Amino acid sequence: MSKTHLLVRQERSVIGQTDSMRTTIKGLGLRGPGSSVIVKNTPSFRGAVKKVIHLISVQETEAPVVKKPAAAAAKKAS
Repeated sequence: MSKTHLLVRQERSVIGQTDSMRTTIKGLGLRGPGSSVIVKNTPSFRGAVKKVIHLISVQETEAPVVKKPAAAAAKKAS
């Protein structure tokens, strides 16, 4: 069974890259070297990853665990 999400981490800067690659990095939700994001493992995201693979590192992961803020959990309980 394939993993449902991708952990994408930007390893290199977009300085000296084309505008198309800069836009793709922003579209993935990355803000600069060292930033990371979890995206769904869909053909459209995989295509974006393939376009800028020399600037990023990718790991396949299961669905991310989303923690609810304590205030929202308390509000729901009352």
